[in-house]
Amino acid sequence: MADYSKILVVIPSLDPDERLLKVIKGVQDAGFSDILLVDDGSADKNQHFFDEGAALGCAVLHHGVNKGKGRALKTAFEWYLKNRQDSDGAVTIDGDAQHLPHDIAACVDKMYQQAQDSLILGVRDFDEPQVPPKSRFGNKLTSTVFRLFCGLKVSDTQTGLRVFPAGIIPKMLEISGERFEYETNMLLVCKQVSIPIVEQRIDTVYIDANETTHFHPIKDSLRVYGIIIKFFISSFLSFLIDYVLYNIFNVIFTKAGFRWHLFGATVIARTISSVFNFTFNKKAVFRSDAPLGITMARYYILWGCQLLASYGLVALLSLPFGKDNTAAQAVIKLIVDIFLYFVSFRVQQAWVFKPADNEKK
Repeated sequence: MADYSKILVVIPSLDPDERLLKVIKGVQDAGFSDILLVDDGSADKNQHFFDEGAALGCAVLHHGVNKGKGRALKTAFEWYLKNRQDSDGAVTIDGDAQHLPHDIAACVDKMYQQAQDSLILGVRDFDEPQVPPKSRFGNKLTSTVFRLFCGLKVSDTQTGLRVFPAGIIPKMLEISGERFEYETNMLLVCKQVSIPIVEQRIDTVYIDANETTHFHPIKDSLRVYGIIIKFFISSFLSFLIDYVLYNIFNVIFTKAGFRWHLFGATVIARTISSVFNFTFNKKAVFRSDAPLGITMARYYILWGCQLLASYGLVALLSLPFGKDNTAAQAVIKLIVDIFLYFVSFRVQQAWVFKPADNEKK
């Protein structure tokens, strides 16, 4: 059995109840002695639970106002780096007793078994009958969306039971997001900088059909899907620029009798739209700090491949309709570019805006 005294247990909490004390005693009985509570702006009537936690030996940090789970975790990580230099790592858990002590211990054991510093996730089985339908649908949808768009194969993207070896905690402070989206952004960044994500199956516990959750379905879902929504907006606006200009130049060049009208219209339209797309994606979507020269070179390699693929596929698929049938070419280009949109997202995230090697280190 691992030495759990060298692991900091982090419990972010907003307006806790008596279950918080049950959680503290449970992890202490399992051998964890170093516990940090982060009060994320709880009401005065709930403050006594943090006082009781302190009486049980926990360190306590307070936010004067609610700042979100992501900020609470970052506050804990900042405290960890200042006060626990000799610790082996940290484990984050929820304060509502949904994470059982033996599962917390199993996840920490999993961390010690890895040859490389890895993020350990305690993942639930959403096919079990006690899972509320809303939670089952939401979690499966999120896992599917991020697998398709980002190549992120994680079965439980919103689990609060996570183990962080000491070596990756500084990286966690660089990740954007202040609320529930922080936990999803964390997974995307780990994939991007090659920090392994390892899953450990845990018991699936839902209390009162998860009615006490602070997750707001619409507002927080928009934050969780933020990177995909912003990429869609960027791609849609770029597509409009490209598509409108393509059709304008294709008609002009066709009427002028230009032999390479299809290729010329494609190049001009894609060149103009690419400037907007690159700038928007680097600054707003992926927020890449990699050197401009590297990301631009990668982007335009991808851009060139997409341009040739778009031109080639449209030209090939348009043959049965006649080489001067601009209406058919417009419809075919729409279908082709939608397909290339999905390919582009994966490549941009995994390669174009991936941090340079020196930044990863």
